[in-house]
Amino acid sequence: MKSTKRRKTALLGLLAAVPLSVWAGTEVYVPLGSANAIAVVDAESDRIVSEIVGINASHGLAVSVDGAFLLAGSLLERPVGAAPPKPQDMSEADHAAHHSNAAQVDPKKATGGEKVGTAYLVDAREKRLLRQIDVPSAVHHALVMPDGRFAVLTHPGGGGVSVVDILGHRVYKEIATGAVPNYAISKRDGSRVYVSNAGSGTIAEINTADWTVVRNLQAGKTPEHIVLSPDERYLYVANPGSGTVSRLDLDQAKVTATYSVGEDPHGVDLSDDGRLLYASSKKDNRLVAFNLANGEEKAVPLAPEPYHITTIRGTGKVYVSSRKSPKIWVLDQQTLALRGEIQIRGEGHEMSVVNR
Repeated sequence: MKSTKRRKTALLGLLAAVPLSVWAGTEVYVPLGSANAIAVVDAESDRIVSEIVGINASHGLAVSVDGAFLLAGSLLERPVGAAPPKPQDMSEADHAAHHSNAAQVDPKKATGGEKVGTAYLVDAREKRLLRQIDVPSAVHHALVMPDGRFAVLTHPGGGGVSVVDILGHRVYKEIATGAVPNYAISKRDGSRVYVSNAGSGTIAEINTADWTVVRNLQAGKTPEHIVLSPDERYLYVANPGSGTVSRLDLDQAKVTATYSVGEDPHGVDLSDDGRLLYASSKKDNRLVAFNLANGEEKAVPLAPEPYHITTIRGTGKVYVSSRKSPKIWVLDQQTLALRGEIQIRGEGHEMSVVNR
């Protein structure tokens, strides 16, 4: 207990030394996949203000509620005991310092057998890599819990998620959730985590008091990206296999509405006021907004292949990345009018927002 408190005190002391001017504004963190970096976007100007290098093949990224740190996962795997590949822009000394040999998972418990994956702990204020943590296998998406102590990573090849002790730099627990787990989201109080299982057609509900699965809910065909309604009664679930978004009623434990999006839907999110549901159709090259009160819908063309969607709270904007082009569209939340484009490297994946 004392060692954990010392680690937390040291981390907070390090972050407290950062000038307050660095904390101002709203920042959007964008994992760039093949570019092996995270872009930091100023949401007021819609411009990239910095990059965090040394983050290999990251698709999943989450930020702590207080904006102090990020946890990103890599889609790459490597042999147990081997360090992650050194990024081109990082020195050998820095690479060795950032890799935590003490954080390696037990090879006998590794979901990938003889291989493991990598999670990256990043100081979000100083924009630098703090630690690399071994995890069971390749990581798709990430979630940092509201209390900042734990993170949840989905492992599509392993049939479950890992719970990472962030302060301890280690895997705390592995949880089987279903085939091809994709996305994870939590309630605001952290009492429940929901994991979409694309291969099982289910949403696994995890009780975080003991980190056990308490329900498996049918959610449509190939459920992937999910978003929770403001009142936390509904999960909106993208189903690429059927071209729809399902509304899963958590009280009734069943799908109570279905929204037709188009071929191969991917990203989903809600407007600031919770009235509009956004969904992207990669194959139909469009973004759709559904009015949840009256059922009206509006679609705008976006090409090529609109991908991840993130509402930038408090700005009236929604960011949509492209799967095929290195850019992010900036749209008006209410009208869907194009307000600009952000040129990036690689591909824009799971974006996270901090209001400083």
